[in-house]
Amino acid sequence: MDDPRLHAWPDLPLCVVIGAGGMGLAVARRLGQHHRLLIADIDQARLDSVKADLGSTGYLVQTQKLDVTDETSVSDLASTVEQDGGFRSLAHVAGLSPSMADWQTIMAVNLRGPALVARHLLPHAGAGSAAVFISSLAGHMVANYEQVSETLSSPLSDDLIGQLESVLGEELNPTLSYQLSKKALNEMVRRLAPAWGEKRARIVSLSPGLISTPMGDLEFKNQPMKFDLLDATPLKRQGNMHEIADGVEFLLSEKASFITGTDLLVDGGIHAALIQRG
Repeated sequence: MDDPRLHAWPDLPLCVVIGAGGMGLAVARRLGQHHRLLIADIDQARLDSVKADLGSTGYLVQTQKLDVTDETSVSDLASTVEQDGGFRSLAHVAGLSPSMADWQTIMAVNLRGPALVARHLLPHAGAGSAAVFISSLAGHMVANYEQVSETLSSPLSDDLIGQLESVLGEELNPTLSYQLSKKALNEMVRRLAPAWGEKRARIVSLSPGLISTPMGDLEFKNQPMKFDLLDATPLKRQGNMHEIADGVEFLLSEKASFITGTDLLVDGGIHAALIQRG
C-alpha cells in the first residue's frame, strides 16, 4: 500500500524547460526548487545526463526529446503536458547563436520553434500560468527589421524562408538571421499576450546581453567585435547564468503577476549606452 508518510515532496506544479544546455540547466536548477520539471531538448544524451544529475540531488525530473522546428515533435510534448495536468511555468531557453548554423536553421530554431511551442502549449496553460522566452540583446540592435516585419509576423508560414530570401537576398547571413529572429520573437510575445490573457496566463520575453556561457564564449571567439560591446557595457563585465535564472524566476513568479506582452533586458546597461551613443 502507498504510504503517504513516505512521500518526501509536496504536490508541486509543473515547469516545462525547453533546452538543456548551460543556460537551460541553470534555469532548470532554479525553477526545480519549486516545480516538477519536464525538460525537453533535441539531444537525448544531454537529456540523460541532466536527468541523472538533477535526479541525484533530489529534483523531480522527467525528460522528453524535442525538435522545436518539427510540429509533430512539439505536439507530442504538448500531449505529455496535457497528461500531466497542464503547466504552471514555461521557460523556452533553446536557441542557436550565429556561429552554430546557417541562417535558415537559425531562423527555424529561434523563431519557428518558439512559435510552435507557444501555439501548442497555450491550451494547457491555466490561470496564473506564465511563459518566458529567452531572446537576446541582438533583437534590439537590428537595423532593417521593417523590411521584413510583415513576413516575420507569420513565423509559422510554410514559405517563411523563401519570403525572407526574396526580400533580403544576399544580405542574409547567420548574424542578421539571429538578430531578425530575436526581434521577431519579442514582437511575437507582444502579439500573443491577448490570447494568453484570455486564459489569465502571461507571456513575456527576456533579452540577455553578454552572458558567460559556452555559447557566448564561442561568439567571442568568432566575432571579436563583441569585445567592443563588453567595453561599452556600463557594468564593465559579462553577466552570468545565475543572473538570467534570477530574471526568469522573477518573471514566472507572482511578483510579476501584472507583467505580460513585453521584453525584459538583462544586459548590464549596454543597450542604454548604445542608444546614448547614437
